[in-house]
Amino acid sequence: MSFSSLVSPGPYHIISYGTLLGTTFFHSFVGGIIAFQVLPRPQFSALMTKIFPVYFSIQTAIPVVLALTYPAATSAFGSSGAAGIAGVLDPDNRWSVLAPIATIFFTGLANLAVIGPATTKCMKERKNQETKDGKKSYDAPPHSQEMTALNKRFSQLHGISSLLNLGNFIATVVYGFALASRLD
Repeated sequence: MSFSSLVSPGPYHIISYGTLLGTTFFHSFVGGIIAFQVLPRPQFSALMTKIFPVYFSIQTAIPVVLALTYPAATSAFGSSGAAGIAGVLDPDNRWSVLAPIATIFFTGLANLAVIGPATTKCMKERKNQETKDGKKSYDAPPHSQEMTALNKRFSQLHGISSLLNLGNFIATVVYGFALASRLD
């Protein structure tokens, strides 16, 4: 390894992409599912309340790193095509690079800044309503009107967050194919 490889943006780009793909895949399809299966619901909720801000921050920050470290295209005759933000914004890269990176960023940001906090607020409201009702939100019906409304709201927010996360994962994989085509 040479000094030039330490200052080159390429390794940081690949490591960032791998971190994003690995984190999103593991949390969505392995860790989150196992935690839901083995933890009692209150502990699962407490865990996810702490993990999600970090997770969504990763999904928001890494696309910025990817844009900043976007590699120039190479050919047998040397570099061709712009690197960094200029390469991401190149009209030839609009659908293969800009669209997936922007999707990753905005889905992560929406979950971080809007949907995640709204879901956490709804969870706290359900916890307060559980105390009032003397019944857990996930107990069998019937529920109070207030709890029914809170459960519906939580389900909607959770569904939106899950769809955003799925869109994030798909965009990450799509970008992986674009990145791999630059390595051929």
